[in-house]
Amino acid sequence: MKTIRFLLMPALLTLLFVTVSATTDQSKEVEKIHSATNVLKDFDQMKESIPHDLIQDCEGIVIVPELLNAGFVVGGKRGRGIAMVKLGNGKWSDPVFITLTGGSFGFQIGVQSVDLVMIFRHKGVLTKVKNGDFTIGGDASAAAGPVGRSTSANTDYAMKAEVYSYSRSRGLFAGITINGSNLGIDKKANANFYGSDISSEDIFGMEKNDSDAVRELKKTLRGMEQD
Repeated sequence: MKTIRFLLMPALLTLLFVTVSATTDQSKEVEKIHSATNVLKDFDQMKESIPHDLIQDCEGIVIVPELLNAGFVVGGKRGRGIAMVKLGNGKWSDPVFITLTGGSFGFQIGVQSVDLVMIFRHKGVLTKVKNGDFTIGGDASAAAGPVGRSTSANTDYAMKAEVYSYSRSRGLFAGITINGSNLGIDKKANANFYGSDISSEDIFGMEKNDSDAVRELKKTLRGMEQD
């Protein structure tokens, strides 16, 4: 009996190690944060970009790297990204992992990957998002965002929409409309990155995560505010 126990111990320890490793692996979430940071950096380096004073004035942001936009007459969108809001002290919250799904209509053909950024005027709109029943253009008015380093020449943008959206595809940058897309919380990704007992509301209210990926993301956002 002792011999059997001795032989079983290494196998049990190996199984336990594999199980723990699998439940604590955050590589996908870390990669998503890095991708979101790279999207912001790429946008900021382009001649026509998101106006810095729009980012200064906004209270929330959603970044979806490589949003898949596919269609043949009737199209569909699907992507995963992160959302952040500004806290009372003016700093950005820790990122909440989100999903974006939706359809589009019109004559179109092919499959396209698009980097998408959405700017929210009020953070309350984002903090209410829970189970994917929040519709851009329905629950919150949306419009293509003004393009340029400053919004001083685009004064008509102010107070017209709750959400302003931008995209980049094949090196081209532009404001786009995304009406009809559904925004939801990626609970599985949040649980994996932060712990299963934390809600999106809690994450939106904190700045506790000190990982390299999150620090670089926040640093990049601060830099875009000051350009």
